[in-house]
Amino acid sequence: MLAIGACFALIAAALALVAIAGAVTGKGRAQRAADLAAISAVRSMRDDLPKLLSPPRLPNGAPNPSHLGKSTYLARARDAAAAAADHNDVDPRRVRISFPDRSSFAPLRARATVVAKLDVGAGRRRVEASAEAEAAPPVTAAGGGGPAIASGGGYSGPLVYRDGKGMRPDVAAAYDQMAAAAAAAGIDLIVVSGFRSDAEQAELFAAHPDPKWVAPPGTSLHRCATELDLGPESAYAWIDANGSRFGFTQRYSWEAWHMGFDRPPAPCSNAGNAVSGAGSDVASTGAAALPGFVPPRFRDTLVEAAAKWNVSPALLAAQLMAESNFNPFAVSPAGAVGIAQFMPGTAASYGLEDPFDPVEAIGAQAHLMSDLMNQFGSPELALAAYNAGPAPVEACSCVPAIPETSAYVARIMALLGGAGVIPAPTFEVRLIS
Repeated sequence: MLAIGACFALIAAALALVAIAGAVTGKGRAQRAADLAAISAVRSMRDDLPKLLSPPRLPNGAPNPSHLGKSTYLARARDAAAAAADHNDVDPRRVRISFPDRSSFAPLRARATVVAKLDVGAGRRRVEASAEAEAAPPVTAAGGGGPAIASGGGYSGPLVYRDGKGMRPDVAAAYDQMAAAAAAAGIDLIVVSGFRSDAEQAELFAAHPDPKWVAPPGTSLHRCATELDLGPESAYAWIDANGSRFGFTQRYSWEAWHMGFDRPPAPCSNAGNAVSGAGSDVASTGAAALPGFVPPRFRDTLVEAAAKWNVSPALLAAQLMAESNFNPFAVSPAGAVGIAQFMPGTAASYGLEDPFDPVEAIGAQAHLMSDLMNQFGSPELALAAYNAGPAPVEACSCVPAIPETSAYVARIMALLGGAGVIPAPTFEVRLIS
């Protein structure tokens, strides 16, 4: 009898283990389906983002066939999530998709919840699995690294980086527009060289002491942060034909890759060091670079603030759209107020007496972004610091892995890419919970 009882106990234990294993496997399947559904939804959003950000109408007023409205954009993401669940043997009707940042002009996050009933022993148990994913730029110092302020050459102003090479901010803005136009023509430009200090030029000249190909130290315009050596070789013909549209000229007939920025201020000048934008040339350049989504009432204010504080007007405009959708009376649950969403402490430190006054607020926003650009050297890091505060950005010299911050940076850079102000940024898709 004892042996028979022991056998029954072993059988019961085995059945319990089988039930538990089945439940664990079933829950794992549900979790996998949730993960894949969330990732598939966000991948759809990433791929459709340029269409969401494209203008609803063409210049002639006709509907733009390439534009996706937000409702269609999100519906396509839901369809992608449902298809992923179906491919993983989960009934799509058991998958719920929500968008935590749905209120944003460019949502980039999706949450998938899978609800299933699993057989456990003699009964059934309800199991819920969830996952959240986002599309965001890689969590790196996207600006390319390097000193924020030039030194050791003929230029001593702020540096902006493209492909890890430094240049004057107005040169970078012009290059961004040229690179976007080249990309539209199927050409990907690369910055091979930018600002070089006299010491760097001396090393280069020592290695190649031929003044036809390498200027002696102290004579190269690369020390002025206005010169760019560009590639690839296949782009030379396009650059030669189109560079002048963006203010670039080929400095030397024998160097197809060397393009110099020939709009004021002059290279290696006091005005160039300041790049204050007080002159009409810079103001008109800023107006031309302002995206079309900016309401007319704010355009002059943005151009003037950007010129005063040497910040891209397009960057400020995209930031305002992300912060408040240009609503001067916006108030966030966290207590940020106004068109630029200033917290009271930050507003006070920048002398902003009335955050609801858009002219004052945009001026303070430009001042703050100028300081952050000088501190961190790239728009991505400056935006991250505007959102999360300077400390997390300074700690890693990167866009910190904070979902809200990385999504904030992604939306603004994507909007700039959609407006053609910069080449469209790349995004990676990742699970965040």
